[in-house]
Amino acid sequence: MAKAKRGLGKGLGAFFGEEVVQEVSNDQLNEKKEPYKTDGKDGELSEEKEQEEGGEFFLKLSKIEPNREQPRKDFGEEQLQELADSIRRYGVLQPLLVQKNGDLYEIIAGERRWRAAKLAGVKEVPVVVREYNKQQAMEIALIENVQREDLNPIEEAVAYQRLMQEFHLKQEEIAERVSKNRSTITNSMRLLNLAPEIQQMLIDGLISSGHARALLAVSDTQQQLELADRIVREHLSVREVEKLCKALGKAPKEKKKVKEDEALELIFKNLEERMKTVVGTKVNINRKDRSKGKIEIEYYSEAELERIVELIETIG
Repeated sequence: MAKAKRGLGKGLGAFFGEEVVQEVSNDQLNEKKEPYKTDGKDGELSEEKEQEEGGEFFLKLSKIEPNREQPRKDFGEEQLQELADSIRRYGVLQPLLVQKNGDLYEIIAGERRWRAAKLAGVKEVPVVVREYNKQQAMEIALIENVQREDLNPIEEAVAYQRLMQEFHLKQEEIAERVSKNRSTITNSMRLLNLAPEIQQMLIDGLISSGHARALLAVSDTQQQLELADRIVREHLSVREVEKLCKALGKAPKEKKKVKEDEALELIFKNLEERMKTVVGTKVNINRKDRSKGKIEIEYYSEAELERIVELIETIG
């Protein structure tokens, strides 16, 4: 069943108004709408139009640069090519959100459309200009990607971590901005505790987020890697991985118990030897538990039995 696309929600609207959100939020470029028209001769922009902030206008791709703070790193070549094919046919139907950066315009939201437009051979794309500080720009880029489910789990976790470390946001504040539960943010960031090799497997889609969260129950990095390889090799389900991790978690306790039993055994062997020295014959201590048991004293003749009895009587 195809997953329904979610809207961008109140997060983006809080930054630049519901009308712009309505324009930017729909990335379904297979709808048959008229593409934006350029102003001026041969599609060139007038200086007055280009400097206008807030309105929609066409901007040359050569004047647009990607946002280095963009949380999304993997855009998927196949998906980009499909979008490029759509752009060749219908044009770029929704404007990119950009801000002025010197002589260029930096993308805040819409890098995927920008990349696909370049593949399609388009010379200019529709844009909406806004001005934001570094934190706002990153938050908007994160909100757009997260709510469209464009980020892989590690990209999402890294973006949350940066918001906390660079801008000192709390998890509750991040959760509010992206319209998610705080526990979702916490669980996402926990994925960064996995070994780098496992994080890459998650990025590559070899394991799922459920598999990755299950592996977090294993503290030993080597065991994590071995389990991750088994997941791929044996096509293990999340439930099966959880059981394996639980079994590994019990192993140290079992080893500890074995060590305790060995130490206790040595103590009682020592007591047997001491009693053997006293009574002059073999002595066995049979334990029921740590505090109960019985002592067996062997004898090999009537005379030896009488000697042992007399020895015990002298103790009294």
